[in-house]
Amino acid sequence: MRARGYFGIGVEGISKPMNFGNLSRSAFGFGASFVFTVSPGKYIGKPPSDTTRSQDHMPWYTFDTVADMRLPDDCRLVGIELVDDAIDLPSFRHPLRAAYILGPEGGSLSPDMMELCEFIVKIPTRFCVNVATAGAIIMYDRVQSLGRFAERPVRAGGPVEPMADHNDGKPTYAGGKRIEGTKLRNRKI
Repeated sequence: MRARGYFGIGVEGISKPMNFGNLSRSAFGFGASFVFTVSPGKYIGKPPSDTTRSQDHMPWYTFDTVADMRLPDDCRLVGIELVDDAIDLPSFRHPLRAAYILGPEGGSLSPDMMELCEFIVKIPTRFCVNVATAGAIIMYDRVQSLGRFAERPVRAGGPVEPMADHNDGKPTYAGGKRIEGTKLRNRKI
């Protein structure tokens, strides 16, 4: 399931610890590098819904304001918001280094946060879904589009052929001699 790059996921203005617990548990399951909150409405603590205790396995960051938020160098901020001019998720190419930010329960991303986002993406639904559900959909789409899996078959069902071998490119030469080990078999990237 391992994909190239890294990602983090966070929520601005979250007020329900159980939702954040569900989101962080899913983030850990999908291989997130970190989770974060911006201007949380209340102390999140260690929500009982995070049954994997994700805080023991990946960093959790809390930023008091949008201005306080810090991301790794070259990490692209992607807002998830149900607005008309947002990019539909099925048409979005995920950056290799990304942080996804969702709005609060019963609200939207702040104008300051939306201004910081390089991309605004929407999940094509009729109405807003639960913040933890939206986060899981975004993370699944990222893993599905950036991970390495066997091709889907034309007909219903699972793949009929095994995943093709991965090749890292042309052989590398040093001093006129081929360096062995440039072809990796069945490696997920």
